[in-house]
Amino acid sequence: QARGPNVVVILTDDQGWGDVGVHGNEAIETPFLDRFAKAGVGFDRFYTSPVCSPTRASLMTGRYFYRTGVLHTSRGGAKMSGDETTLAEALNSVGYRTGIFGKWHLGDVYPMRPIDQGFEVSLVHKAGGIGQTPDRDNAYMNPLLWRQGVPERGEGYCTDVFFNEAIGFIQQSGNQPFFLYLALNAPHTPLEVPEPWVEPFRRKGLDETTSRVYAMIANVDENFGRLLATLDRLGIREDTVVLFLGDNGPQQARFNGGLRGRKSSVYEGGVRSLCFLQWKAKGFMGLRVSHRVADIDVFPSLIEAAGLEAEAFAVDGLSLWPLLSERPGAHQARSLFVQCHRGLNPTRYQNAAVIGPRWKLVLNEGSFAKETFRLPDSDTGKVELFELGNDPGEKSDRAGGRPEVVARLLGQYQAWFDSVEASRNFVPGEMVVGSDAENPLRLCRYQDGQFVDGTSQGWPVQVARAGWYEVTVLGRRQSDPAGHLIVSWQDRSRWRWIGQAETSARFWFPEGKGLLDIWVQDDGVGRIRPGDNSETGDVLIERIGLPVGRWGDLVDG
Repeated sequence: QARGPNVVVILTDDQGWGDVGVHGNEAIETPFLDRFAKAGVGFDRFYTSPVCSPTRASLMTGRYFYRTGVLHTSRGGAKMSGDETTLAEALNSVGYRTGIFGKWHLGDVYPMRPIDQGFEVSLVHKAGGIGQTPDRDNAYMNPLLWRQGVPERGEGYCTDVFFNEAIGFIQQSGNQPFFLYLALNAPHTPLEVPEPWVEPFRRKGLDETTSRVYAMIANVDENFGRLLATLDRLGIREDTVVLFLGDNGPQQARFNGGLRGRKSSVYEGGVRSLCFLQWKAKGFMGLRVSHRVADIDVFPSLIEAAGLEAEAFAVDGLSLWPLLSERPGAHQARSLFVQCHRGLNPTRYQNAAVIGPRWKLVLNEGSFAKETFRLPDSDTGKVELFELGNDPGEKSDRAGGRPEVVARLLGQYQAWFDSVEASRNFVPGEMVVGSDAENPLRLCRYQDGQFVDGTSQGWPVQVARAGWYEVTVLGRRQSDPAGHLIVSWQDRSRWRWIGQAETSARFWFPEGKGLLDIWVQDDGVGRIRPGDNSETGDVLIERIGLPVGRWGDLVDG
């Protein structure tokens, strides 16, 4: 099989459509990105999900994220099923060296980690951002990172660290084709960036938040220039596909090219992303593409470039190469679908959109944060219709005057929702306890737990092996009183008494699947269910012995 091109995918976090000079922003400084965009391919209508984990799942699989086990970004909703075929696995199967540096946010435990999903080299932070649970007390300077699943301390500013590692990965790949996934956490909050990067934007009179965001992007831009220079110096730029894109709209209010809405919104400002591409060997240079394309199109495009056929994978996306060769075909006729909101039960018509060739249907925009969203069976709620070609800012709602268009797009939406629901019935990816691949395993309540009405009910897991396990509850303080360490597994509870400031006890677990819940309950005090973004209630569970024993050996709770 012929050697495929090298592949570099750079994904920024919360960098919106307007956060680059080439899109008309006169205050930001992105010279390398601007030159790259003008010389290569710029996609004017590249769509993502309105928040990050869903976009990342679609990038990695070519599938609408609801098919993958991902539902949103936290509280049990950001766990991609381990049986999904990722871009890394597909390219690795045809001889590519694969590496990820930065943010994964599709599951922190086995079998969902990057090293479980096809990446041979991995240096990442956990959760949705540096400093978020289970990555608390971390910072953008000298961050705690995880190399091949083992913690280590990075030296310097996080974006610099990730680019340095990525450049080293390129240099070490030799003649082997490589897939580099550089998934940055900038310019996501917290807006930590060295002061020398911020001061030029303060001098322009920008507010502190915008100055910090632009400083973080300017730092990304300079590092991007270093990476391109490395490809040039090694003589491999010509046959390397380089793709630079953002994951969703901006988190804060700032210049966004006249688009309405921002992160979490299904208006254009939340779901239309910057996206630039170069593949010099194919001559795709100096192009502006106005056709609608999306995150689901990246996987089929890149595996096709490597010699694989997208038909062999259950993808929703279409290859970009016919479109760039002026054969738009199916891209012209299809509709794209966007939906995302909080909670583990995706609800029909909630914070959703259908983007067709001419019209865009918007359903209940602004309902992203509502974990409980109910409509009468016969009602679709708030419906808006925009003709994007004449109204890119979505200012004129045409729903009342075009009921036939609304009905047609609603029918498409309903068929799509039925289809993605049938894939996994909206069940998040399942964590595995007791595997040799990760033992001990940390269960983060905020990131991985199953939440109902804002509080965690435990973790849906598979216990891979029966046996004795050491269960440690994290976050207990020296002053915490004695109490019961309680384990609930498959609707049965067992407990062990632990003393003041003690944190752990041993339990025997049978194999199986179910909801595992673990907590410490003080004597005479009702159970407290933490629901915040903290480490309170996180658990470490380690298989320690041979499978000799039984669940009933322990004292009933």
